[in-house]
Amino acid sequence: MASRGTTETSKLKQNLEEQLDRLMQQLQDLEECREELDADEYEETKKETLEQLSEINDSLKKIMSGDMTLVDELSGMQLAIQAAISQAFKTPEVIRMFAKKQPRQLRTRLAEMDRDLMVGKLGRDLYTQQKVEILTALRKLGEKLTPDDEAFLSANAGAALSQFEKVSTDLGSGDKVFALASFEVEKAKQ
Repeated sequence: MASRGTTETSKLKQNLEEQLDRLMQQLQDLEECREELDADEYEETKKETLEQLSEINDSLKKIMSGDMTLVDELSGMQLAIQAAISQAFKTPEVIRMFAKKQPRQLRTRLAEMDRDLMVGKLGRDLYTQQKVEILTALRKLGEKLTPDDEAFLSANAGAALSQFEKVSTDLGSGDKVFALASFEVEKAKQ
């Protein structure tokens, strides 16, 4: 459900408004035909119509005030994590290895980066950004980081990675984080 319920919520609102119009017309028709109905039938029909009107009116008020929506809490969390992943990880290769749960490949990439930095093939800023991404991914995969890696991460982790850590921890399920990371990989390929 790509719309995360927003299209469905709009459609629900439209349907409720149409029902409201129909019930108002029913009340008008009931008044116009009052002489043709016996008193009990008229009162019963009017009572049922007013009850339905009241229910629809309450539903419309909830939707319009934002208290009722088809956008569920999990979709909201999913969107938050998706945003955090896209902000935290700028390197598609790291996202891909993270999504595929490949800690060994992440460590190999980190060693290659260390070598590239020493020989001048990789700039310090890019090295720092990618190393932070890899260390964050390794931590999320449950890998043990060295004290030096932890210190590097603490010194260099930006707000986006901190937000990713917070949001993905709040979500609870690592599989959902990985699923979202996989989605980000596919999105980055396009």
